[in-house]
Amino acid sequence: MKTAGSPGRVFLVGAGPGDPELLTLRAVRLLERADVVVYDHLVSSAVLGFVSTSAERIYAGKRRNEHTMRQEQINALLVKLAQEGKQVVRLKGGDPFIFGRGGEELETLAAHGVAFEVVPGVTAASGVSSYAGIPLTHRDFAQSCIFVTGHLKNGTADLDWPSLVRPRQTVVIYMGLGGLPEICRQMVLHGAPPTLGIAVVQDGSIATQRVVTGTLNDMAERVAQAGLKSPCLTIIGEVVKLHATLEWFRPVTSRSVRDAAATAQRHHQADAISL
Repeated sequence: MKTAGSPGRVFLVGAGPGDPELLTLRAVRLLERADVVVYDHLVSSAVLGFVSTSAERIYAGKRRNEHTMRQEQINALLVKLAQEGKQVVRLKGGDPFIFGRGGEELETLAAHGVAFEVVPGVTAASGVSSYAGIPLTHRDFAQSCIFVTGHLKNGTADLDWPSLVRPRQTVVIYMGLGGLPEICRQMVLHGAPPTLGIAVVQDGSIATQRVVTGTLNDMAERVAQAGLKSPCLTIIGEVVKLHATLEWFRPVTSRSVRDAAATAQRHHQADAISL
């Protein structure tokens, strides 16, 4: 919490993929002490349960074609709050340096002389794949892994297709649900076998998680039939065939989700009593 005359600071914090138990200890401590928390759409409600009841919360979420604030406005807001002497947590889903625009925001802070720190988070690729029972690397199937975004800055999905169809690797696509039919088509067009395994995971690591598996040949139809909605993560590669054997997470009855939510509620109650 700020004290009189104290300089402001921004903490760029990764919230992980959703399950609050995947937060780092550093992230939890900062959420408990922040004056202001500026958070994104992909931050789960259970994670927000660790925010002190005395802290101001500002939603700055961005969804496809629906932005609460433009990126430039968010950057300016962080500068303003820090210049007011506040301790600010900029809370982003996953890891802020992996498709999280964290670097862009810090460039603005640096240009204005605002002090900042970075707290990494579990990125969606590793967190969601783990909860889906799909190892990203495996000696029998994949010796490398590549992360790409299916939603580029100019609104296209003009990816480096030849690099994505190399054998014995896993491809993880962030924000690719809307372009899934084109992604599958381009992968096959550039040499990937139509039977290559693919999984799409909705709401990875939380109680509403859903996993749909298939092949490049039929995945677009399977996802449409399942009615999956964002946020989703797409995993492509031979490792997807391990899902049936390694699936361990039972979302509806997940003890970690229930227990973490209860812990967050007790935390809130304790804060209210102490105020």
